[in-house]
Amino acid sequence: MPVELITEGLDIRPNQVFIIPSQRDLHVCEGGFRLEPISKPRGWPDVITVFLRSLAQNWDGKIIAVIVSGYDGDGAAALSGIRDVGGITIAQKPDTAGRPDMPVSAIETGCIDFILAPEDIATIIREITRK
Repeated sequence: MPVELITEGLDIRPNQVFIIPSQRDLHVCEGGFRLEPISKPRGWPDVITVFLRSLAQNWDGKIIAVIVSGYDGDGAAALSGIRDVGGITIAQKPDTAGRPDMPVSAIETGCIDFILAPEDIATIIREITRK
């Protein structure tokens, strides 16, 4: 899949990987991305949680949320919202993560559909998107 750094107002497109710019929160609004200054400038940021909550509230398409290696528990608090709107949640298998904090926190929520190694994450995403 193509990978693109998000810019203000960029349209959300299928089969694309988007990267959140540093020091920014990402929201979904009217089918596009909206960037704002980071809401938590000190301590561990929660940009993934902010984004996933916005996605669950404002996106009516299919959602696949993937939590991979990273510090702290960013993203975990928003996973129930993703599942509530019919989304699918995936966490990286902790023993394959360089920093397992984020996938472990996600798994501990009880809201994860799949716990997989990175190569298996790609496979399941392909299977899900073909349905």
